[in-house]
Amino acid sequence: MTDAQLIWCHGSLSQPWGEKSKFLADNAKSHGLTMDAVDFQDLENPDQRVERLIAKINETDKPAILVGSSMGGYVASAAARQTNVLGLFLLAPAFYFQGYDVHVFSGMPKTISVVHGWQDDVVPVENSIRFAKLHKADLHILPDGHRLSESLETIGTLFSHFLCSLQAQG
Repeated sequence: MTDAQLIWCHGSLSQPWGEKSKFLADNAKSHGLTMDAVDFQDLENPDQRVERLIAKINETDKPAILVGSSMGGYVASAAARQTNVLGLFLLAPAFYFQGYDVHVFSGMPKTISVVHGWQDDVVPVENSIRFAKLHKADLHILPDGHRLSESLETIGTLFSHFLCSLQAQG
């Protein structure tokens, strides 16, 4: 699986290399993967971010593993519909928001993990439950808020499990 490209998609008001992305990038190294991050800070529109991510994925023939937080979770999922994606690891993904182009996510990869906080006051947890149910995704709801900042260790464990399941698929 070291021939896959691992790409982080940050949230709306975030930056590419924040606390979560650095933590997950360190975690990925133990699985032989180097995480890259796309900088979307100059784009407010989520669907323009999707186009930038698709261009990034298509720079190589390597399949992608996408990791996204909040709007970045939407961006990763929307891009997965049109590219070669092995798996999605989504943190409080911003699904089903008015003004976003994609509300039906067809062609999703087999391996999807969604992590959300019960106390999220930005993205309703029900949106992740709906998405996970439709796509038979792993769903982990934690006692945390939107940023999931109190759950980094748990997220790291879930991310390792996610990467191991991708490696087991070959």
